[in-house]
Amino acid sequence: MDCLFCRIIAGEIPSTKVYENDKVYAFRDINPQAPTHILIVPKQHLADASELKGENAAVAADIFAAAAEIAKSEGLTGGFRVVTNCGDDACQSVHHLHFHLLGGTKMAEKMS
Repeated sequence: MDCLFCRIIAGEIPSTKVYENDKVYAFRDINPQAPTHILIVPKQHLADASELKGENAAVAADIFAAAAEIAKSEGLTGGFRVVTNCGDDACQSVHHLHFHLLGGTKMAEKMS
């Protein structure tokens, strides 16, 4: 498989890791959209959120548990945003399920 995020998780492509456990890997985005912009990816390859089903739904819980830990370690006491894009129309550029943790600034109310 030639998935960019699978290769990052495997250590074949360098990243700035901020968190890792047996199910989740998180690293700094190379094109940050906020002062803190971290990508949180499951180690299990899923193309996007539409592939979350009953048998693998725990992946979402793992991601959000990691997001809470990362936000605390990054000092995001004023709040943070967690976003995922699903499919080409949503501008998903890497087809491996991932969530953007954004913070460190007051976010705009409108997301589009």
